[in-house]
Amino acid sequence: MTFELYKDKKGEFRWRLRHANGNIMATSSEGYKAKASATKCIENVKASADAPVKELK
Repeated sequence: MTFELYKDKKGEFRWRLRHANGNIMATSSEGYKAKASATKCIENVKASADAPVKELK
């Protein structure tokens, strides 16, 4: 999988996580004015790899 960092139509930075088969697995929930902020969000997602799964009923 690969994180893609790009600018949206408003000129804000966003990211998406793309699977090797081309499917988009996750996206940023907002645009970021600073590239560093979007990159920090990617790092936070990477760090959450060990987060538990909570099933909601």
